[in-house]
Amino acid sequence: MAEPMRASIVWESGMRFLAHANSGHGLVLDSAAPAGHLGASPMELMAIAVGGCTAMDVVAILEKMRQPLAGLKVQVDGKRADSNPKYFTHLKITYRIRGRGLDRDKVARAVELSHSTYCSALASLRPDCRVTSTLEIEES
Repeated sequence: MAEPMRASIVWESGMRFLAHANSGHGLVLDSAAPAGHLGASPMELMAIAVGGCTAMDVVAILEKMRQPLAGLKVQVDGKRADSNPKYFTHLKITYRIRGRGLDRDKVARAVELSHSTYCSALASLRPDCRVTSTLEIEES
């Protein structure tokens, strides 16, 4: 059974909140609209969570496959519904991977395994959210 997770979110002022997880780490949430905002919006954090979750999966899988990974950058571009709730309707995930002698098939398999089996953040999205990905491999 998965370990329980708890998050605490406390209102500061305006649309600014301080959030803390049971791991002890915290961050500032804010609305992206006002000038001078101090944190990412909740939907920006969702995109970051998806990108971070799948990136961690890909690194772990490639290490198990003994692939010579030298760098990884994941970019998540999201489209949202026009009306409330403005959920993600499409996420395009771009993987930019560097390494000397990487096997493209193994890298593609690592991405596929993350999407289909391991990434909890992706699995937590609405079932009608379309997720596509592109893979760019750079020899280093």
